[in-house]
Amino acid sequence: MKASETKATLSFSNGGQNVELPIYKGTMGPDVIDIRKLYAQTGMFTYDPGFMSTASCESAITYIDGDKGELLYRGYPIEQLATNCDFLETCHLLLYGELPNADQKVGFTKLVTNHTMVNEQMQFFLRGFRRDAHPMAIMTGLVGALSAFYHDSTDINNPKHREIAAIRLIAKMPTLVAMAYKYTVGQPYMYPKNELSYAGNFLHMMFATPCEEYKVSPVLERALDRIFILHADHEQNASTSTVRLCGSSGTNPFAAIAAGVACLWGPAHGGANEAALNMLYDIQKAGGVEKIGEFIKQVKDKSSNVKLMGFGHRVYKNYDPRAKLMQETCKEVLGELGLENDPLFKLAMALEKIALEDEYFVSRKLYPNVDFYSGIVQRAIGIPVPLFTAVFALARTVGWIAQLNEMIGDPEYKIGRPRQLFEGSAKRDVKPVAQR
Repeated sequence: MKASETKATLSFSNGGQNVELPIYKGTMGPDVIDIRKLYAQTGMFTYDPGFMSTASCESAITYIDGDKGELLYRGYPIEQLATNCDFLETCHLLLYGELPNADQKVGFTKLVTNHTMVNEQMQFFLRGFRRDAHPMAIMTGLVGALSAFYHDSTDINNPKHREIAAIRLIAKMPTLVAMAYKYTVGQPYMYPKNELSYAGNFLHMMFATPCEEYKVSPVLERALDRIFILHADHEQNASTSTVRLCGSSGTNPFAAIAAGVACLWGPAHGGANEAALNMLYDIQKAGGVEKIGEFIKQVKDKSSNVKLMGFGHRVYKNYDPRAKLMQETCKEVLGELGLENDPLFKLAMALEKIALEDEYFVSRKLYPNVDFYSGIVQRAIGIPVPLFTAVFALARTVGWIAQLNEMIGDPEYKIGRPRQLFEGSAKRDVKPVAQR
């Protein structure tokens, strides 16, 4: 963090003493005003609901330029990573700061592959859930329970523990998601296969049965790998901030990641792709492409509760770069599966065209986001809608772990403790019950 020569001066209209605040410059992005000593100097806090203008930490992992529609992992554009690298190379980049060379790639892939199995007792743990439980309810429990099975990697202050916990989490998440799916549909669990790729192994565990041989389609394998890369990290979003805040207390990495899974479940965050697909289903039921105009009219009507899901983003004020890549993948997958005339995809394309041309959406910069297309891709692959967010959690695990490790390694990190603007009752006395 580089200090700027200029400083911010806070002045008060009531004639109070001015306060000088340091300004720091990052590699890219807006400068930040250091307000850590503001309370000590003025007796006041800042007020920023939703952290709209607050940098909560210093990070060197992911950079987003929302106005340009740019996403960088460790300086590399997401477009280049999604085109030239696989997910495990991206994991190595996020965890260690650099893309692996040929030998490192082999070693890292082998390390992750050798940790894909989970303790057999996890099967008994699963049986405690109802068969119709939401997969994210199951995942929150399973990930948190990992700390009960892997005591040798729960010390968050031990770098070796953090590293092995990272590998275990990245390796075991596909196994846990597939187990959650198999449990809800009543099929036998399929064990990991070491000769398969990360994405190929997930597809096999999801869709293979003991009855017959399952062949992994290279197109679907690559599509899933791309979904994982695009969702691997996204700076200080709600779930990542949750993982950091949870981890700041010194809790074990499995508990911190379970907190991230729970946060991701929300429809405004990880559940957005599920919500986007459900929206398309609703339009399809109402009459399909012909009813889009009516749907758009309802979206614009402030008195209606109809929302346009899969469009717009809290950070991106331009086309989400991940959405463009996901749109390409969407076409490849539908082509591979012979679903080019899929009514839902046609509906999605028509909806995208209207939203990109309609002044109402253009002026509000409501461009399609990654959730808009990833839901369609996952549906085509055969992943059920309730499992979409669990797949997102699987992909985001490496980002959560990288962010958590970065925070623990930061000498300036402290337990998170936001402040508040209190608007409740002033101090008062308790009266005897007869006088209340």
